Amino acid sequence: MKSVYSAPGDYVHFKSQVPLHKISIGSKQWRYYDFGPKVVPPLICLPGIAGTADVYYKQIMSLSLKGYRAISVDIPRVWNHAEWIQAFEKFLDAIDVHHVHLYGTSLGGFLAQLFAQHRPRRVRSLVLSNSFLETASFKAAMPWAPIVSWTPSFLLKRFILTGIRDGPHEPFIADSIDFVVSQVETLSRDDLASRLTLNVDAASVGALSVSDSSITVMDTNDYCAIPPQLKDQLRERYPGARRAYLKTGGDFPFLSRSDEVNLHLQLHLRRVGVEARPDLIQGAPREGGNNGHRRPSNDKDEEDIDDPPRDGASSSTDTKDHLAPASDAESSHDLDEQVLSSAKTCVADYGSLTFPHLSCPLVAEKKHTVIAIETVVYQVQLSAVLSLLPLCLWVLYTTWKPLLMV
Repeated sequence: MKSVYSAPGDYVHFKSQVPLHKISIGSKQWRYYDFGPKVVPPLICLPGIAGTADVYYKQIMSLSLKGYRAISVDIPRVWNHAEWIQAFEKFLDAIDVHHVHLYGTSLGGFLAQLFAQHRPRRVRSLVLSNSFLETASFKAAMPWAPIVSWTPSFLLKRFILTGIRDGPHEPFIADSIDFVVSQVETLSRDDLASRLTLNVDAASVGALSVSDSSITVMDTNDYCAIPPQLKDQLRERYPGARRAYLKTGGDFPFLSRSDEVNLHLQLHLRRVGVEARPDLIQGAPREGGNNGHRRPSNDKDEEDIDDPPRDGASSSTDTKDHLAPASDAESSHDLDEQVLSSAKTCVADYGSLTFPHLSCPLVAEKKHTVIAIETVVYQVQLSAVLSLLPLCLWVLYTTWKPLLMV
């Protein structure tokens, strides 16, 4: 029997708290989430072929908690790269955003680079994850590209999903794949055909006016659908960019390794001069106060920002990318505290999984409750075995009795 996919609890809570926006700009339909202080220059997240605006829900929750503004969008139905650039610029005008920081994964990273190339005044920085510079290799691997717009939906979905590595995965990666597959099922045939067309339409990224120091390249070291040579080509193009390597994470590290990704995003925004405004978060505790969502700080919590995240994976960044302290020691300390706090509050505690920036916490089972449940299950199993013991003895007796009488 085919199992029914159940959405993660934190995603359900996210949907109940963060509104989904839908707007029409000309013939283009835009679907997006926008959360965080509006006075902060936003980080706009662009998904790959298999992604939607929903796949970045963990980034929206984490960054908005720290006082950043995060926007995630669905790629609209556009059929060439020039149309994408024009449509995205009109979208930014419609939501009254002039200067942006772009975070793109896979195809989203390629589209982010193209927009930065052709609209240099609007892009302040880039975060590129498992991305590429040109589409020639994808076009060669898809000879049926000219008829993609007439291909049935189920064949397009099968083609996209075959790009995801099959086989046993660790739980975090398996959950991320399940979530993305569920999102692919929500896409129409035209949506899928449009994205595949963008992925194979002949184009390459030219010179960018964005300096390498304002670019972060964040890749997973285990595997992904983007060939290694394409990722190497991108890293060579931006030799001065900050490197952020994730030991594992697969194709969707923003879901499977969200704690690490969120920390790298905060470091990037801080490095390019984006000032967080946690004071504008509704319900956030003021200095010297506690609204019940955060634990009081103590010496034990003052951990270094280079400590590896607590989700079981390790990450590394170049030592040259460590940030120099600001001239004002006090303001620098406060900023460090914000980033350090992110590493602590992003990681869900085994005893209680909470989202302090949202109105109601999502509480997981306590340790003693789990132990009690395990004890009850053990007792029930033992009782079942004892109740079956007389039946087993009777079967043995009736089976062996004729043999013993011979």
